[in-house]
Amino acid sequence: YFCRYHRLAGASGTLQGVQGELWRTYGLPCITVPTRLPSRLDVAPLRHFADAPARRAALLAEVLRLHALRLPVLVGTRRLEDSEALAADLARAGLAAAVLNARQTAHEAAVVAAAGQPGRITVATNMAGRGTDILLTPEVKAAGGLHVILTEYHDSARIDRQLYGRSGRQGDPGSYEALVSLEDELFVAHAARLVAWLRARTAPDGEVDRRFGPLLRRLAQGAAEAQNARIRRHTVDSDNRMEQALAFAGRGE
Repeated sequence: YFCRYHRLAGASGTLQGVQGELWRTYGLPCITVPTRLPSRLDVAPLRHFADAPARRAALLAEVLRLHALRLPVLVGTRRLEDSEALAADLARAGLAAAVLNARQTAHEAAVVAAAGQPGRITVATNMAGRGTDILLTPEVKAAGGLHVILTEYHDSARIDRQLYGRSGRQGDPGSYEALVSLEDELFVAHAARLVAWLRARTAPDGEVDRRFGPLLRRLAQGAAEAQNARIRRHTVDSDNRMEQALAFAGRGE
């Protein structure tokens, strides 16, 4: 329906990498608007693990470490059941976590509003990637800001950037990191050969050599994004053909 508007424009903080598709589909160029304040976002090295249990143990240890420092933590999961499983793990470790997923939509505003409090742990699906500012207390700002942890990459890097973007907003301090597994759906579906090669070279502690993590992400996510772009392009072409077939006289809309 976007093509039917007489005037079309928009703004997003996650358009990197899709400028070409926006031009081909809508004929719209993209421009970059500088941030109002310098970014203070700290990016931790990517960590890959051979399997989900190893990643789960490392994730729990990292959340416990950050909680001991009184830093607020936002953990992003890809699936609803993963968010609830992590909350259960934290409960068994004696920590309470606020869960934000499709079952808590009525309390979403309250959960997000409290996510910047000292020592707060929030576990969320990609609902948390919505354009929301998580307000930090002065104590949290002095300690380093909100820390975001991604537990599984999505097919689109834009969704990952939406999650990361909850931290370090409006010039606030913040940090993020990714703790992922070779068993994740994205890697198995789009980079199976590289996954098998890396699995044979995994350290005894279950962590994959960090030199290969970014390569695996780029390969798998690039393949998924290309596939989804082809599907969208096919849909647009089909819509155009249908519109021409139904335009009995004159130009289509």
